[in-house]
Amino acid sequence: MLPPAYSLRDSGAWAVAQGGRMVKRKTIGFDDDSPRSNVVESVLQDSDDNDSGLIEGSETEEDIGFSYSDEEDIRTNGGATSKDSVDLSSFDLHLQHNLSKEEIDNQKNLKFSWGVPVIGVSNCKWIGTGENILEDFDTNSCHGLKAKLHEHWVDVSKTSGGKDINSSKQQMFFSLCSSYRDILHCNKRPFYLKGLEDISIMDAYIMHSLNHVFRTRDCVKKNDAKLSRLEEGADSERFRDQGFLRPKVLILLPLASIMHRVVKRLIQLTPSAYKVNVEHMDRFSTKFGGEEHKADKENGEEPESADLQKSSKPDDFQLLFEGNNEDDFMIGIKFTRKTIKLFSDFHTSDLIIASPLCLVNKIEETGSNKEKDVDFLSSIEVLIIDHADVIAMQNWSHVHTVIEHLNRLPSKQPRTDVMRIRPWYLDEHARFYRQTIILGFFSNPDINASFNHQCSNYEGKVKLMCEYKGVLHKVLPKIQQVYVRFNIDSIVDADDNRFDYFVKKVFPRIKDSDEGGIMLFISSYFEFIRIRNFLKSQDASFCLLGEYSTQKDISRARLWFFEGKRKIMLYTERSHFYHRYKIRGVKNLIMYSLPERKELYPEIVNVLDGSENTACTVLFSPLDKFRLERIVGTIPAKTMVASEKPVFVFCD
Repeated sequence: MLPPAYSLRDSGAWAVAQGGRMVKRKTIGFDDDSPRSNVVESVLQDSDDNDSGLIEGSETEEDIGFSYSDEEDIRTNGGATSKDSVDLSSFDLHLQHNLSKEEIDNQKNLKFSWGVPVIGVSNCKWIGTGENILEDFDTNSCHGLKAKLHEHWVDVSKTSGGKDINSSKQQMFFSLCSSYRDILHCNKRPFYLKGLEDISIMDAYIMHSLNHVFRTRDCVKKNDAKLSRLEEGADSERFRDQGFLRPKVLILLPLASIMHRVVKRLIQLTPSAYKVNVEHMDRFSTKFGGEEHKADKENGEEPESADLQKSSKPDDFQLLFEGNNEDDFMIGIKFTRKTIKLFSDFHTSDLIIASPLCLVNKIEETGSNKEKDVDFLSSIEVLIIDHADVIAMQNWSHVHTVIEHLNRLPSKQPRTDVMRIRPWYLDEHARFYRQTIILGFFSNPDINASFNHQCSNYEGKVKLMCEYKGVLHKVLPKIQQVYVRFNIDSIVDADDNRFDYFVKKVFPRIKDSDEGGIMLFISSYFEFIRIRNFLKSQDASFCLLGEYSTQKDISRARLWFFEGKRKIMLYTERSHFYHRYKIRGVKNLIMYSLPERKELYPEIVNVLDGSENTACTVLFSPLDKFRLERIVGTIPAKTMVASEKPVFVFCD
C-alpha cells in the first residue's frame, strides 16, 4: 500500500503529448519499499518504449479497432457521476466503483440473507448476500449485453432450433453473470449424462465473457480517442481503463475435449463481424479435437445409440472420455477487429482457457526458472470454473493454487501506461473486483471452501441450493443396504473417528469370517492408503484397485479376487470413475466412505447382483450430509443425521 501522500491523481506529474501518450514531467514521491511503488517505478522506467502507451500488452492498430458506435448504452467516460451513473452498464459500474476500507472489512462478515426460487425448478432456490438482486428481476431481457452480441445470440439460437435464448432460465443466469457477483451453481446438468445438456448455462457464461472482453476493448478505444484530443495538462484521471496486462477472462476446464467444445461454441457465438478470419483453427482441431463425433453435441444432440453400444462402459463414461482426455492444456485467444487468434501469446491474449494442472505446472516453473512468469494472471477480472465436479475428481488443490496466484502484482515490467491502470490494481485490491463463477454437477467441501474463502468480490455472492430425491431407486431390487452412523468428536478428528470405528467395529467381523468376496469401497486416496497400511499390519488377505495401480496389477487383482485367492479388495472412487471396472465375485460390500458422485453409488452396489447371501454396509457421519442427501434424498438424509438411532435400512 502507498502512503497517503502519494496520489496518481497529481495531474502535474504527467502531461499528454501528441498522440495521447503519457510523458513524465516530474518525480512522484512514494515509499520505495512499498510493493505498489516498485511496480509503478518499473512501469515508468521504460514508458517511452511503448509505442501505444495505452494498451495492455503489445498491440497494433488492428488489435484496437473495435467499433463502439453501435452501443447505445455504453458510457466509458472514466469515473461515473451521479448524473450519468444510471446510464452506465453493469460492466462500467462494477469496475469504476471506488472501494472503501469498510467494504473490504465487511467481506469477512457476509451472510446469505435472501432466497429466491429458481424459475421452472421446484426443488432449487438462489440464495445471496447483500441486496436481493432477483427480487424485481426482469426475466425477459439480457441486461448489460452488447446489442450486437444479443442479436447474434438470437440468430444462432434460431439456427439451432431456438430452444434456449428466449427462456427465462437462460436470461436469468446471464443477468446473474452480468451482475458481477460471485456465483456457485452446482446443479448444472453435464453433457455426458442422459438427456440434453444444460447448454444454456455454457452459452450464458460464454456470452458474458465475450461481453466483458468487447466492452473492455470499446472502453480503451473510446478513451484513446478522447485522450488524443485533450489539451496538455488536462485532467486524465477519468481515463483509467486497464490492468497490468491484457488477459481479463480465465476459464478453467478439466479435459481438452471439453475445452474443444467450449472454444467451438465461443467461436460460434462471436458475431460474424469479429470473426472474418479464425487463425490456426486447423491446428486447434488437430491438437484438441480428438475423435470426430457423428452427432453435433454442441447443439445438444446425443450420439447414435449404436456408437455407445460398442463398449460395455456406461453411457456417461463414454460421452465424457471418448474425446481428447488430456488434462494438461492451455490456449490463449485474442480478438482483433475482424480476427479471432487462437494460440495467441498468453500475455497478450484477451481470454485464456486452461486446465488447473497446466497452470500449476507453469506456476511451479517460475520457482526454478526466473525467466518464466505467470504475470498473465495478474489482471484476471472474470474467472469461470466449469465442470468443477470433474476437476474435483482430478485434484481440487490445483484450483486452490491457481486462485491464490490470481491478481498478484506482476513480477516483470508490464507494457502498460501507468496512468491508464485502474487505481485498485495498484492498491492490490484487484481480487475484490474479480468475479468468480463456479459451475458443476454437485458441490463438495473443497469447492465450498474455495467459494467461501477465496472469492472476495465486493459485489457479493449468489449460490444455488437444491433438494435431492436420491438415487436409491436405481439400485437393483432385493439388495439390502444398511447405513450405520458413527459419532465424531470434532471436524478435525472426523477421519480418525471413521478409522477407529472401522478398526473396532467392522474389521473384527471381517477377520473372524471365513467368507471372501469382501469389497471395501473408499472415496479418498488418503483413506485408501491408511486402510491398506492397516490391513498389511494385520496380515490380511487383500488386493488393490487404486487409481495409481498398473494395468498388470489390476488384472491380477481382479482375477485373484474372483477366484477367492484374496479375501478383500480395496477399490477407490477415482479408480471407478476413470475406468468403470466390472468386479466379479463381490458378496459383501462395505462402503468405508460414500462416493462424491451420486451416479456411482448404484453402479457400485449393483456389483452384488447375482451373488448369494449378499450384504451391503455403508458408514457415514453427520459431516457426510451433502454426500448422503445426493444418494438417499434430502429429507431422509436430515433424519439420518439427526435421529437418535444410528442404523437405517433401505431395501426396494
